[in-house]
Amino acid sequence: MGKEGARVLLLTLVLFLTLQSADMKSYSYRCLVISKDPPAVLSALIAGIATNYKPLYFFDQINAIGAEMDESSMPALQKHPRVVLAIRDMLYEVHTTHSWEFLGLETSGGNATDEWKEAKFGEGVIIGTVDTGVSPASESFRDDGLPVPRGWRGKCDAGQDTTFCCNNKLIGARFFNAGIQTESFPEGSPTLNKTDLNSPRDYVGHGSHTLSTAGGGFVAGASAFGHGRGTAKGGSSRARVASYKACYAPGCSGLDVLAAMLAAVADGVHVLSLSLGAPPSDYANDPIAIGAFYAVQKGVTVVCSAGNSGPEPGSVSNLAPWILTVAASTMDRDFPAYAAFGNNTIKGQSLSNGTQPAHEQHQMISGDKANAANQIPDNSTLCLAGTLDPAKVRNKIVVCTRGVNGRVEKGLVVKQAGGIGMVLCNDAGSGDETVADPHLVPAVHCSYSRCKDLFHYLRSTEFPVGSIAVGTKLGVKPAPVIADFSSRGPNTITPQILKPDITAPGVDVIAAYSEEVSPTGLPFDDRRVPYNILSGTSMSCPHVSGIAGLVKAKYPDWSPAMIKSAIMTTASTGANDGSQIQDETGEAATPFSYGSGHAKPALALDPGLVYDTTPDDYTSFLCSLKPTQLPLLSVLYGANASNPFTCSKKSLSFRPENLNYPSISAACLSVSGATTVRRRVKNVGPTAYSTYIVSVVQPAAGVRITVQPDTLRFGKIGEEKSFTVKLEVYDAVAAAGYVFGSIEWSDGNHRVRSPVAATTKCE
Repeated sequence: MGKEGARVLLLTLVLFLTLQSADMKSYSYRCLVISKDPPAVLSALIAGIATNYKPLYFFDQINAIGAEMDESSMPALQKHPRVVLAIRDMLYEVHTTHSWEFLGLETSGGNATDEWKEAKFGEGVIIGTVDTGVSPASESFRDDGLPVPRGWRGKCDAGQDTTFCCNNKLIGARFFNAGIQTESFPEGSPTLNKTDLNSPRDYVGHGSHTLSTAGGGFVAGASAFGHGRGTAKGGSSRARVASYKACYAPGCSGLDVLAAMLAAVADGVHVLSLSLGAPPSDYANDPIAIGAFYAVQKGVTVVCSAGNSGPEPGSVSNLAPWILTVAASTMDRDFPAYAAFGNNTIKGQSLSNGTQPAHEQHQMISGDKANAANQIPDNSTLCLAGTLDPAKVRNKIVVCTRGVNGRVEKGLVVKQAGGIGMVLCNDAGSGDETVADPHLVPAVHCSYSRCKDLFHYLRSTEFPVGSIAVGTKLGVKPAPVIADFSSRGPNTITPQILKPDITAPGVDVIAAYSEEVSPTGLPFDDRRVPYNILSGTSMSCPHVSGIAGLVKAKYPDWSPAMIKSAIMTTASTGANDGSQIQDETGEAATPFSYGSGHAKPALALDPGLVYDTTPDDYTSFLCSLKPTQLPLLSVLYGANASNPFTCSKKSLSFRPENLNYPSISAACLSVSGATTVRRRVKNVGPTAYSTYIVSVVQPAAGVRITVQPDTLRFGKIGEEKSFTVKLEVYDAVAAAGYVFGSIEWSDGNHRVRSPVAATTKCE
């Protein structure tokens, strides 16, 4: 696609999505302005309107400027005929070895599968992350002797960090900080550090973790505090990697993120991974959506995390259909810990690197009975700083209750008071959610229901004793299970696009870490580790970025939409015990939790058919979003506009659910007739002549699905065939809530599955 075509599409995006949010009235002092004119002309225009104007970024690629100015200047800018879009900046936050075996790219003996080898472990592909930077000293980024791919135009900008350097593995590193330095942070937020601001080095740990998960090299003997020992590696372990630092301890400025994304595209990355986000917002108010749209038009696959605001319905973020949005789920590895007392043993979780064998019993004490002088039991039961009496705690295991201060901090309080271990018990409000933390003393975090027996024992025994043991367990069933924190659908911006798209491992993931920061990020923790265990959709996102790198390596000419389709349509909805994927409650999960299912990279490398979404498809989709406001085109794109654009008659009648997407979501179904959704699929082989037959899994109630035709016959590679999916409501009461089914095309060797979500509600 030519330069002008990409630019027209970007202007289409910002025009039609600006119309969705024209009623916004409040703006911050930092903003993004997109114009019909080049940035130099736009800058002069803004200077003549705005007071206290300070340009931060000139975005030549999209005729835009990131700037700081008085809020009072914004209304005049919005009304100016040469301005396409003027929005406030937003603050994003990051969404924070064995996993590749669990995903099917390794055998149980640690050997690579044929599919992984055929994709050359991602060799020739460049993966970039927008995150908190990178630790260049990590073994995951050591030079492996492979050449830098052709087409790489990036650089290694060390800033003021004289010891930072890149190599033939870590081929690029840059940092962007103009936006974050103008942000006003709430009291108590982490402070900006000048050393951090002026270097591409990772001072948080998050960026090194995500980049190594996507494209880190093979590192034998990696572990976190001795747990999960094995060979660490990224999904595209022979890919080249580049780091674009736009996030710092307090968060990520949208302007910095956009600058990083545009720079990555210009540098020549093939896959761009962003483990960060903000609450759901209209695409025109979201710099990630704007930057991703530009990147996709340039052939770059963009993968983003779904967010950590689950299990609240409608909490999923990064909703644009040109983004591959990733939820988080467990794998079949756990880090169990056990507290033994009396004749009982209760199970919890921990990453503490200390253990106390069961035969070595130690005295135990409840925090409420260990209170120091002038401290009430309500405080000491929480193990708050200064509340424990060393005379009562010394050489004992202390039972603390979760709440108020941090989980790891409670262990520090116990250690400072002379305690030798901790059992951390949830209160009723925390329920059964437990976390494997790298505690400073031997510790186990247990659920409220399991701690009831422990509390009864402590109350009924004069001299309670016990022990703590920690370990690693493989083969956990069922797995995957959707993580409770993983954000859920439906899509609150465009319900006709099902989000999230896919799920991948995001719980207790071991990957590279920065030794510039402690493993907990807490100031009192002086430990340093080369590898750490983190959880979040931040961790699942780079797993899929690594898979995208493999698909790109095998099929270098595929579009981002084809790569996305291959990953989505080959996903699985089953767990390793033969059941369906469950959510955190133990109930069967839905596509609002896992999208198309759990990623299966070996299958994604041979999908059979793909759904390709073209620039024309995206244009029609954008034209369909606000048809009542299309007359504004004559105002925004007049005869003198540098890029005049109008929607065609065909696109004016387009329905957003007809975007050629690998999943199907239809809202506002007619209760008296049928709704027809259109799709087309492309034959990508391996054989030219193939016949695919459809099978349908009907929703449990409410809606009936019919596919026509039910057979697709292909005669050549690259041939496309169209089909329709008819949704008929037969029970309006049941269909008032979302119902779920699926369609699957198969030639006997490939399965091309698309989830279907439908409702009569008009969101």
